[in-house]
Amino acid sequence: MTVPCSCTSEHTPRRVVLTGGPGAGKTALLELVRHAVCQHVHILPESAGVVFGGGFPREDDPTCRKASQRAIFHVQRELEAVGDAHRPAIVLCDRGTVDGVAYWPGEPDGFWAALHTDPREELARYDAVIHLRTPPAGEYNHRNPLRTETAAAAAEIDERILQAWSDHPRRHVVESSTRFIDKAVRAIALLHDELPACCSHGPELDR
Repeated sequence: MTVPCSCTSEHTPRRVVLTGGPGAGKTALLELVRHAVCQHVHILPESAGVVFGGGFPREDDPTCRKASQRAIFHVQRELEAVGDAHRPAIVLCDRGTVDGVAYWPGEPDGFWAALHTDPREELARYDAVIHLRTPPAGEYNHRNPLRTETAAAAAEIDERILQAWSDHPRRHVVESSTRFIDKAVRAIALLHDELPACCSHGPELDR
């Protein structure tokens, strides 16, 4: 379900990344976004979910972790190509290529070398970044079957993701809140700020 939109313009797609550590609420937020934006926002699936949900081995040794992050990176690139194809106003990415640095077993330079790219090139792929912070341990949600991290590990990953995107000029950080709806309203407002006027419909969420 999307908000009706009378706009018939062909857009120049803008890529917006929704990121954050495990348990930050990305999945729940994306469900709300689907009811708060028009059809000119193309929401991509999370590349890690595509990779691991499709049966790619998820093992903890460094060789396997590097293999999975290379696979996720390339799937993310191709998902973004598909997202751009029909000229939406926004391509909303559930994480971006830069997130892989936070999951790479080793120094960031090794990640960039393995993928034959560099942080400036990858940051430049995205017009804006919305980072949802992982909640504290007492509020951490373990219910996602693909989430294997403990609360402490989730907080550490969240910090690494925060650092990975820190040089992006339009990185917005949405802090955790005891009421998730407050966090969601803030994030959706940031997304609406990235839309062209012809597609900017105010979010209708109950606080």
